[in-house]
Amino acid sequence: MKIAMVGSGYVGLVSGACFADFGHDVVCIDKDQSKIDRLHDGIMPIYEPGLDALVDANVKAGRLSFTTDLAEGIKGASAIFIAVGTPSRRGDGHADLSFVYAVAREVGKSLSDDAVVVTKSTVPVGTGDEVERIIAETGCQHRVAVVSNPEFLREGAAIGDFKRPDRIVIGAEDDFGKEVMREVYRPLFLNEAPILFTGRRSSELIKYAANAFLATKITFINEMADLCEKVGANVQDVSRGIGMDNRIGPKFLHAGPGYGGSCFPKDTLALLKTAEDYDSPVRIVEAVAKVNDSRKRAMGRKVIEALGGIEAARGKKAALLGLTFKPNTDDMRDSPAIAIAQALTDAGVNVAAYDPEGMELAKPLMPKVVMCDDPYTAIEGADAVAIVTEWDAFRALDLDRVKELASAPVIVDLRNIYRPDDMRTKGFTYTSIGRP
Repeated sequence: MKIAMVGSGYVGLVSGACFADFGHDVVCIDKDQSKIDRLHDGIMPIYEPGLDALVDANVKAGRLSFTTDLAEGIKGASAIFIAVGTPSRRGDGHADLSFVYAVAREVGKSLSDDAVVVTKSTVPVGTGDEVERIIAETGCQHRVAVVSNPEFLREGAAIGDFKRPDRIVIGAEDDFGKEVMREVYRPLFLNEAPILFTGRRSSELIKYAANAFLATKITFINEMADLCEKVGANVQDVSRGIGMDNRIGPKFLHAGPGYGGSCFPKDTLALLKTAEDYDSPVRIVEAVAKVNDSRKRAMGRKVIEALGGIEAARGKKAALLGLTFKPNTDDMRDSPAIAIAQALTDAGVNVAAYDPEGMELAKPLMPKVVMCDDPYTAIEGADAVAIVTEWDAFRALDLDRVKELASAPVIVDLRNIYRPDDMRTKGFTYTSIGRP
């Protein structure tokens, strides 16, 4: 089967490469000529473990190609995926659907055969109805089914998530759409991956509801961590104790500096705006978004406290280890590190930082932060070292070298990757999240 993937960003490129690896003939389409040129040269526009090798293998096998020509790219495609960005719209926080609608209009004008148009982008309820209307408005004479197929990929583990999914959600309104999508996902269905067919609007809402629920779990355990600090409990024990309940589960119960990335902040806000539009407020999600925003800045204050307080911190140096919102990605979108660095520089603290993959994207977001070539250069002369992102490289730091290089042996572990007793035995003043 031929598949066209319109949009070669994170979702489009990973999905396209994986579909090609299943044996489909996939064309990835993007208007950005420089991105397509880099892909032709084997240069990935994002960092995702294993993606470069997967793309290379399928390009060489003749199953994966790239173009800027949408009309040519979708020719003969049975399924046309829309995987363009849906950022928060400036001014009101709604999802900006202008890219989705522009693709729908161009697809409608360019179709040369019957096809299923699939919204892979994260879109609010009712978007599929509008995509269907736009395509019809172009005068398209071919049979078109508009289907919702949300993605559930975790950055840093996206290929595994695609090939071994918890579930595949398909929102279709007719048999034509269902049959084509069954063929698209037949390789996974043979591996017994569960496929859930729903109505299109239910599928659109599933994506937002899932992300809002996970964001709620993160925010809940972060608030429990704050309470643990006050009462002398250990949030890791609390997390294990509640996570062993099958009704709750252990995932997304790791205390930290707050969630970030391309999905949770944007999607919780878009869900809030959709709920407002339908006069059905979601107060829990509203509280989650507000608490998470406040938490990031509070983590900056935690580092300032470790430096001796607001007066003593001025002129001191803090080292930030990890800038991306999570490990194994270069994504800086809504990373807690941005707010933490801002809080520190606002307090007159000199900040040096290191991240294995994210520094190029971080530089324009943190103009006052000195970017270093390795963690030890950042640590040199630091009065406090803050672990912001739990990259594996930071789990095995040479702690004796850290003590030698830093001006003061102060560690602020915002990801709880070290044991407090071990760190104090080594002579560090050690602060973590929600642990005595």
